[in-house]
Amino acid sequence: MKYFSLKDKSHSSTFENAVLKGLAPNKALYFPEVIPKLPKSFFERLNTLSHTEIGFEVIKQYVGDEIPVSELKNIVEKTLNFDFPVVPVEENIKCLELFHGPTLAFKDVGAKFMAGSLGYFLKKGNVGKITVLVATSGDTGGAVANGFIGVEGVDVVILYPKGKVSDIQERQLTTLGKNIMALEVDGAFDLCQDLVKQAFQDEEIQKERQLTSANSINVARWLPQMFYYFLAYKQLPSEEKKLVFSVPSGNFGNICAGFLAREMGLPIDHFVAANNANRVVTDYLETEKYEPKPSVQTVSNAMDVGNPSNFVRVQELFNNEFNGLKSNLSSYSFDDETTKAAIKDVYGRTGYTLDPHGAVGYLGLKCFLNQHPEYNGVFLETAHPVKFLETVEEATGDQLDLPSSVKDLLNLEKKSLPIKDYKELKEFLLK
Repeated sequence: MKYFSLKDKSHSSTFENAVLKGLAPNKALYFPEVIPKLPKSFFERLNTLSHTEIGFEVIKQYVGDEIPVSELKNIVEKTLNFDFPVVPVEENIKCLELFHGPTLAFKDVGAKFMAGSLGYFLKKGNVGKITVLVATSGDTGGAVANGFIGVEGVDVVILYPKGKVSDIQERQLTTLGKNIMALEVDGAFDLCQDLVKQAFQDEEIQKERQLTSANSINVARWLPQMFYYFLAYKQLPSEEKKLVFSVPSGNFGNICAGFLAREMGLPIDHFVAANNANRVVTDYLETEKYEPKPSVQTVSNAMDVGNPSNFVRVQELFNNEFNGLKSNLSSYSFDDETTKAAIKDVYGRTGYTLDPHGAVGYLGLKCFLNQHPEYNGVFLETAHPVKFLETVEEATGDQLDLPSSVKDLLNLEKKSLPIKDYKELKEFLLK
């Protein structure tokens, strides 16, 4: 499989190069030259396949022969070694829980797959030491830190916005030590993301460090998110109603992977991009004007993105044609008060506990189903409610039980380096 730059389609890359570089020239994202179709026989036997078998069949076309079959199966097995249950919440609405991994967030899948892929390429010996430079709005940092901890030949540098991630999220990325370093940025996530992109274009830094990114801009982080949709579909009963997935959306890597799964043949009829107050895509679908804006801080902080990097990939899937995209994607935006009210309402009526991101996904699905009752709906619960303890407990009125992994975190010391601008990031990277 080859990959092209979304800013220069004449630029071609292997999977390995796209993983190692993270970004194409001119800060562009890589995109697969071909989206393969899975055979009908794969879907006919989907119910009999294991997590590993499903993941391997989905991802192998995108990797090609650049990772041997046995090694790739091993990477997928380690990536998908936890559960992805689909849970009924109320009539016609189910929840796909993506928080059963080591850092209690959906990004564990992409981080573990990328760590395995990068680890293999480093073992080949063609590459020296590499620095994974990543910005996080909440969950990416912890997942990347956990995925890459102790990986030989890899240093990890994580930029996160000061005061804009939850306490548990911050602890997950600042307490591991070893080859993990956290930089606390005086600004919003968009600044963190801009600083990362700037570093990738800095020739002085490139001479001293080989950089790659572990945000969903990296194909090895982005593509494995397709697994969610195949594993969910396996659990759904055969029904005549159409199927819609509602995805809490920040940087739009997750929902873009869902569209990619559909292109490969998975029978999903529609998607909902559920936004918090950061509603760039919601506004775009209403006005046809795409206008990135400074991000706004919310209780669903992993979605606090004012300029979602992966939306250009979504547009590419629809040949940058607005009407085609609009007929396949709906989007709704919800403020914090509505989000917290949904957590309280769903818990009171059903006993199910939503985190703020799942609550936004639930609200988006409810809006869509109210207008389109002919659909069955699944929303994604992307993080464990305990990661947003104060918000969830205030909304439900009940205390949450802390998983043992979280209890252990509370006893560890947080260590981070404060920075405020690109000059300070560059100085750190060149030290």
